[in-house]
This record gives sequence, C-alpha cells and structure tokens, in this order.
Amino acid sequence: MKAAVIEARGKVTVTTVPDPTPGPREVVVDVAACGLCGTDLHILQGEFAPKLPIVPGHEFAGEVVGIGTEVTEIAIGDRVAVDPSLYCNECRYCRNGRNNLCDRWAAIGVTVAGGAAEYAVAPVANCVRLPEHVDVANAALIEPLSCAVRGYDVLSARMGANVLIYGSGTMGLMMLELAKRTGAASVDVIDLNPERLATAAKLGCSRAAGSAEEFQQPAGWEVVIDATGNAAAIQDGLDRVAKAGTFLQFGVSDYATTATISPYRIYNQEITITGSMAVLHSFERAADLFAAGVLDPQVFISHRLPLDDYPQALAQFAAGQGRKIVIAP
Repeated sequence: MKAAVIEARGKVTVTTVPDPTPGPREVVVDVAACGLCGTDLHILQGEFAPKLPIVPGHEFAGEVVGIGTEVTEIAIGDRVAVDPSLYCNECRYCRNGRNNLCDRWAAIGVTVAGGAAEYAVAPVANCVRLPEHVDVANAALIEPLSCAVRGYDVLSARMGANVLIYGSGTMGLMMLELAKRTGAASVDVIDLNPERLATAAKLGCSRAAGSAEEFQQPAGWEVVIDATGNAAAIQDGLDRVAKAGTFLQFGVSDYATTATISPYRIYNQEITITGSMAVLHSFERAADLFAAGVLDPQVFISHRLPLDDYPQALAQFAAGQGRKIVIAP
C-alpha cells in the first residue's frame, strides 16, 4: 500500500510499504481521511516519536475492511473514527485512571504506524462506530475534538467566566466552540493571522485581535487558554489571568520552550496553572458531540489533499496556511 513515511528528522516521503495485517483483537481501516496536526511537525523535528521511520497520522477515520480472529464488536463495512491512544493499563497512572500519563504511553501515528496511509491497523477497543448521518470524510475532526473535550475536563470552567484564547487554528477554534457551550460570559481570541481571526469572528467569538492589549481588560480573564505552544503567547497569557483564575497550557510546545512565572503572584492571587495532555475518557463524548453538530466541518477543514501531496501539506501546515488540512488516501 501507499503511505507517508517520516524517514528521518526533516525528511518525509510517500512510498510503498507492506499492507497491514490485524492481530486477534485488531481491525484494518481503509482510511477515508487523516488530519494533520502540530504533533506531526514535532515528529518531523525529531520529537515525540521514539524512533524513525514512522507512518504518521493520529487523526483518522474510515471503513473497516479487515478484522482479527477475536473481533466481534465491529464488522467489515462499519465506518469508524479511531482513538489513537495506546496505554499499558498496568502502570500506576493507568491503574489510577490517568491513562494519558501512562509510563509506557504510545499512540497510533506517533509510536506505531498511523493513518497517513491507504490502510491502518487499530485495536477494536479504539474504534468508535459512526452514525449514518456522519460523513466519514469529516470524522478525522473527532480526535482533535476529543483533546479539546479533555481540556475542558481539566478546566472545570465555571458558568459566567470570561475566557481568553491564544490561537485561532483548529484547536483554538475548537476551544472557542466548547467555551460557548460551557457557559462562558465572553470568549476573546488572539492571533497574528488575520485570516484565522476572521474565522474566529465568524464562529461567534466576543472579540478578536492581534494582541490582548487591544481588549483593554486590566482585571484579566478568569480562564486563559494557550492553544499555540508559542513562548511569547504563553508568557503574555500568564500575565493576563485574573485573580483566582486559571491558565491552561493546551498548545503543544517544543521541548525547549520556557516561560517565567511570579510565584508570589500565584500564591497571593490564588492562580491555577495547569495542562491538558491528549485524550482521556473523552473520545466517545467527542464523537457524540461531533454527531450532534458541535462543529461545522466546512468551516474547520480548509484543505483536502491526496496522499501523494503529504509532504507539501505538512509544509503548508507548518507555514500556518489554512485551518485543518485533511489527507484523503
């Protein structure tokens, strides 16, 4: 079969690899759509993936075309979205229900071959069957939505909060959509990309600007979310949190990224700084929200490209062009 392969740091090609074979409790998915994500860029930079080469792609959906000998829950022909998370279910964190912090954390498309290919293998337990009205070509959005749902689990955002989001790429826009549905009094969005800011305004944010200074809100925001991973945005966001407020590190930073905090301010103003890592008990809920129409795929997906264009698509994504870029193998 044909697949995109990150062969070495900075090198990605589209080539032929062996067809996958399912284990007893696995299925083979004919990939209909695979989304690109910042994690794919980190893998290309030599981060996250323990070894290369790797077939990337952890946001994907498609039709089941093969099943293992012990699979009964899913049938050939079923349309599914795939949770890429792979946990050991044995370590302390897994036993305490914090599987996303697993000591042996792994993921389809990060540590094992993923969905940037014509076919991909997944454990049957990771597959969520899609309702008939859901277009499988749009269902690659479910995985990033499940990360956003996890982010709001961490926030436990109270009703009436004023929310500030840094970044209006796919993840920032998803956080915007969820904020609107979790009782936020206002949701302001910051981005340096005018096109992305226009999309945030289209989706109904309260205010959109290139800098928080333009909002003139000296008391700050009860909830500040970084969806960029950018050091400057993170530093600015930490300074915008209101008393008793919460800062959520949601965007994925490079390993070397740092920011400075004021311990006395955190103590004196009872500020919470927290993070949200990938998916945790949120994939099925994200699938339900997606089926209920919480996102408009026509707004979120800006480009649909063939698998042969994966290297160019990755370069386009790295340049900040468009919103969600989806590969259709």
